[in-house]
Parts: sequence; C-alpha cells; structure tokens
Amino acid sequence: MHKIPVTVITGFLGAGKTTLVRHLLQNPQGRRIAVLVNEFGEVGIDGDLLRSCQVCPDEDGSDRSSSSSPDLNPDLNIVELTNGCLCCTVQEEFLPVMQELLKRRDQIDCILIETSGLALPKPLVQAFRWPEIRTSATVDGVITVVDCEALARGELVGDLDALQTQRQADPNLEHETPIEELFEDQLACADLVLLTKGDRLDLAAQDKVQSWLRQELRPGIKILPCHQGEVNPDVLLGFNAAVEENLESRPSHHDTEEEHEHDDDINSVQFVVDAAFEPTSLVKRLQLLVQQQEIYRIKGFVSVPHKPMRLVLQGVGDRFDYFYDRPWQPDEVRQTRLVLIGQGLDQTQITTELLAVS
Repeated sequence: MHKIPVTVITGFLGAGKTTLVRHLLQNPQGRRIAVLVNEFGEVGIDGDLLRSCQVCPDEDGSDRSSSSSPDLNPDLNIVELTNGCLCCTVQEEFLPVMQELLKRRDQIDCILIETSGLALPKPLVQAFRWPEIRTSATVDGVITVVDCEALARGELVGDLDALQTQRQADPNLEHETPIEELFEDQLACADLVLLTKGDRLDLAAQDKVQSWLRQELRPGIKILPCHQGEVNPDVLLGFNAAVEENLESRPSHHDTEEEHEHDDDINSVQFVVDAAFEPTSLVKRLQLLVQQQEIYRIKGFVSVPHKPMRLVLQGVGDRFDYFYDRPWQPDEVRQTRLVLIGQGLDQTQITTELLAVS
C-alpha cells in the first residue's frame, strides 16, 4: 500500500497555524484528513477550536474515530498531545498515536500535524525514519507560517536592517536567543513559507520582509502571502518531498546535539475559572499584563455575562482579536479558559491579576 502523506505545519506562536488548519479542514476538497494538534499548555485550546470543523464525518453523521484507544479523541480524528512540544514527547506519545492512525489508513488520505509554536520541526521529521512508521507514512512537506507584521515590527527577530547589518559583519553570529534559533530552524526545514498578516502593512514593508526571508531560506523555497489561512489545499498538499529522506539538506542549529532542550524559563500558565468577563475589560487587563511580563501568546475561551455564545480570544504581543464562535452547549460548563505562554510567568500573580477583573 502507498505511504500516507503527512504535512507538518510549523511556525512561531500566533503566526496563524490553527487558522490555516481550520481552513484546510473546512475545505478538504474530498480529502479525508486526520489531524494531530500539539499543545504547549495543558488546556487544549487549539484542539477545541479545530473540533468545530467536523473533520471526516461519515455519511450518517457519525465519525470515523475509534473510541477504543485512550490516545484518540472519541469524537473526531483529532489527537491532542498535551505534554509539551512533539520533539520532546515524541518517544512517549507520538509513536503510539501514529501507529493507531496507521491502523485506519484505508480511512485517511493525509495527516496534518500542527506543531507547538515552540517545537523544532526536524526532530519530528526524523521520527518518520523509525521502522514502525517509515513503511507506512512519509513527510510530504513542511509548511512554515510566518507573521509578516511581527517581523516588520521586530517582534521576533529584532529590527530587520540591524539584523542584516549584524549578519553581514559576522556570518557566524553565536549570540541568538533560543527563540531566534527556533525561528531560523523552522525556516531551514520549510518546503513553503506562508506569510500571514501582510495586509496590515504597505507594499514596501511587505517587500522588505520577503527580501529578508529569501536570504534565510534555501534556494527555490517559495514565499506565499495568505489572508486568514485561505490557501488552496492543492498548493499546501502534494509536495512529495519525502522530507525524512533528505534532512541533511535542511541544516539547523541543533544538528550536532544529541537532544535539545527548550529555554527552561519558557512556560505556560493556565487560567480556568467559572467566572464571566466583559471582553473589553479583560483585554485591557491582558494588555497591561503583556506590558509588565514577557508574554508571547494568549489564547482561549471566555464566558461573557448574559451572552449565550462562547467567546474565542487570541492575543499576540499587544494585539488581541476576539469573536463569538458558537453557543454554549446545554451540558457544557460555562468557564473562562485561557492559556498564556511566555517567559518566567508566575501562575499566582497572573491568576490574581485576572480575577480582579471579574
């Protein structure tokens, strides 16, 4: 039997990976897609968002997922790995999950893996060389999602002009932060770069970002601007790159290390309460927290007073978006659930600050 193609979607926190996956699931063009969602925090926010897409339903309305395995979501073909990034938990969780999916290969046309924003793509791809997987699945391609606006503002890699000057002066620069190394490794592994949020910039700024990215990418790697994850699946799927077979052509900072460790100070804080919040007041407090602490990403669901709908809230830096996605279900506990990802975050302090809003 043919190998199941696997597309790895990577990128920095808040770049738009989940939006891209949702669009793919809502526009599969006849494909039966299984999804693995890797969460950094223990609250499965992205998985909950993706579940609303109703991937791979049978004609009778039921789904194809097996409820016999505790690793598989009993409702849909979405598996959440909640113990950290895939490259750290791959030996404990990834193998049994993939083996379970491969048992149902006749029901799956392709697999998407949305990695954590803190995950290195290369160790995950290397797992497809394992004997238990390599005969049945192959990495079709790696898609790296990049926030154009953030790059232009220097939020991820600093000022672009200053960075270019530094690199010209010292091509062997060894003083990158772990996040910068991670970003460069994600670019190095890419078969395609999707540039999001470029519509918020003028053409000169977009061109500047693309020019810098081309210097970082391997020759021939395309950069595709996209809006709200709206990319034709034919563009994203079917690279036939067999990435696991040519990793040597995708050098990374971690090639000489036996194993890698993330910055120990990067952590996630979960805020889960039964309280309801007015969105504007909550966002103002979150913006204040972002100014006071090194918070990279905020995402979650909010219970709003006197509203029957659930509010989805997402924040990157000081930018926040929120919208109502669906009604609260009758058997569902109305909770506010947020995950904050950053550096050296204090659970008690953040909880105290946010509870003061309600």
